[in-house]
Amino acid sequence: AVLCAGTSDLPVAEEAAITLELAGVPVERLYDVGVAGLHRLLQQIPVVRKAKVVICVAGMDGALPSVVGGLARCPVIACPTSVGYGAAFNGVAPLLTMLNACAPGVSVVNIDNGFGAATCALKIAEVRR
Repeated sequence: AVLCAGTSDLPVAEEAAITLELAGVPVERLYDVGVAGLHRLLQQIPVVRKAKVVICVAGMDGALPSVVGGLARCPVIACPTSVGYGAAFNGVAPLLTMLNACAPGVSVVNIDNGFGAATCALKIAEVRR
């Protein structure tokens, strides 16, 4: 599954999703499910729990992967984005939040690295197979 917090994170989320699809992996897309609208994520818990690997793409405060990490039964790959305003510092703020996630099973790739997140997910899926 590929999740993104807000619509401004879509380009990076789509990079991850399309990379997975080109590798022959079916992808569940859950977009605009950030913590600012937590009810939208909670409606999608069955999809999250069914996934073999989850990629969470988020900018701003980068809190989505930590929340998903506490709900998912599988590894979570966090991908910070450089979008946002205020003190997001071109993705550094969400990167630091994701690196400090307290939920177990959350790994982090670099800022705007949807391809790297997808490649990591492919390798995890191969090992789990």
